[in-house]
Amino acid sequence: MKKLFLSTLIVAIIAGCQPSHDHHHHQEEEESFIVRYDRPDASILRGVFIPEGKSYFYTSGLVAPVKNPDAVAGTYERYGNTYEQSIGILERIKETIGEAGFSMEDVFFLRVYLVPDKDGVVHWDDWFRAYGEYFNNEENPNKVARSTIAVHALANPDLLIEIEAVAAK
Repeated sequence: MKKLFLSTLIVAIIAGCQPSHDHHHHQEEEESFIVRYDRPDASILRGVFIPEGKSYFYTSGLVAPVKNPDAVAGTYERYGNTYEQSIGILERIKETIGEAGFSMEDVFFLRVYLVPDKDGVVHWDDWFRAYGEYFNNEENPNKVARSTIAVHALANPDLLIEIEAVAAK
């Protein structure tokens, strides 16, 4: 009888240590995923939920690489227009987060600073076009939460845009 009791007790303990397959466990499993709160009518999200246990990567504000080092400082030929600078920065983001094992699909937030050109025009559409080449497309269907802000100037007067990115996985 004693052996039967011990055998039953051991089986009960082992069974109790096994993962459960009830609804609560399923809910916890779902909560371990990044949840993107979509805005179907927009190219950006309303928000993003990042559960505990995820790894993060934050970039500093990144700016465009020099496009033409021989161009005269103070001309847009040196760094390019807003679209060209945007593409250059997105490539820098891709490279920077890639060094830590992240991809553009892991980016969930961007903060974008746009500067008016010498004629006082902020080229929003140039930035939006560049964004669409990296997010919310066939290659990367993920949208990001994003703030896009027009500012008076950046530290380098030749620059029209600066971007900060945050990724998680």
